[in-house]
Amino acid sequence: MRVTNVQTRRPLRLGVVGGGPGSNIGETHRQAARLDGRYELVAGVFTSDPERSRAFAATLGIAPDRRYASWQEMAEQEGLRSDGIEVVSIMTPNNTHYAIAKAFLEQGIDVICDKPLTTDSEQALELRQIVKEKGLILGVTYNYSGYPMVRQARAMVQAGELGAIRLVQVEHASGWASRLLEAEGHKQALWRTTPAIAGKSTVIGDLGTHAHHLTRYITGLEVSELSAELSTLVPGRQTDDNAHVKLRFNNGARGLMWVSMVATGHLHGLRIRIYGEKGSLEWVQERPNELIVRPIDAPHRTLARGADYLAPEAQRVNRLWPGHPEGFIEAFANLYTDIADAILARRDGVAPDPLAYTFPSVEDGALGVKFIEAAVESNALNGSWVSVELL
Repeated sequence: MRVTNVQTRRPLRLGVVGGGPGSNIGETHRQAARLDGRYELVAGVFTSDPERSRAFAATLGIAPDRRYASWQEMAEQEGLRSDGIEVVSIMTPNNTHYAIAKAFLEQGIDVICDKPLTTDSEQALELRQIVKEKGLILGVTYNYSGYPMVRQARAMVQAGELGAIRLVQVEHASGWASRLLEAEGHKQALWRTTPAIAGKSTVIGDLGTHAHHLTRYITGLEVSELSAELSTLVPGRQTDDNAHVKLRFNNGARGLMWVSMVATGHLHGLRIRIYGEKGSLEWVQERPNELIVRPIDAPHRTLARGADYLAPEAQRVNRLWPGHPEGFIEAFANLYTDIADAILARRDGVAPDPLAYTFPSVEDGALGVKFIEAAVESNALNGSWVSVELL
């Protein structure tokens, strides 16, 4: 079980861009940052309306002089302060991520950013270069990698318990946009289905990048080629809302990905199955405390989160005793704490805990953007196989 040591050092000063009134993901980020006491929220701009932003900042206890009207003002002013923020968390629409992240990185401020990292791979690579040159950290909230049983699956694959990986089936198929919600004024649907805001593919950018990262995270494999069909199934929608993608991996394994916003009746819909020569694993996000293991020559079993037989990678991020369910916010918090541990180790000049360094990085963000672009290219070529560029 994760045990947070009593901290004699102060928490990291955190600023937030986005996630204002009514934002579920905004509250998730803020709760995740608070959970282990590694961050103190001291500055922010929460909406594009300065007055609404300042009013919301006041409800969070932020000092009046740090309730900013814009992210540009926040980056400039916080960069000048001796007590300026050390980390900024970005939870804004996709097309704004690049400019905001770049502004704060150039001020020497570490970044936590929602996915997709950018809407263009050249922008993603530019952020990667800035991070490298300045020695900073940019974490991307592919938050499902924070679940203990996902880390258990990763550890088992790395230990060779499945043998060589042959097949992967991954899906992130929800039904949240089965109706034309954007025509009803649904705020999330409005921007997520506007290509100029969401990017080149709504469904791959929003859901496919999660499925892509989860696959890479657990298996350690890279997608080398793909064949994609991106579809618009809800009449009147201006962007894709369903995708079927065939995958070829760099070890010769094959895979299938289904991501959808229109899987009517599905709730969250994230599931991954990994098949190796010795057995298989299955994890379902709506039952996150279980990992199903199916060896080829032994009884099938279900591993439970919190049990003392789990790998150190899973034990590190357990928060409650066995039998008490953990979930989405705790997984988010695990990423926030891993990133804090990495920043503090760099700041204090000490050796980092290697188990903290599995959080999604700027490289993972850039690879996600390249995956989006490859899927869009393949679809334009009527599903032809195209290469997925690596870094």
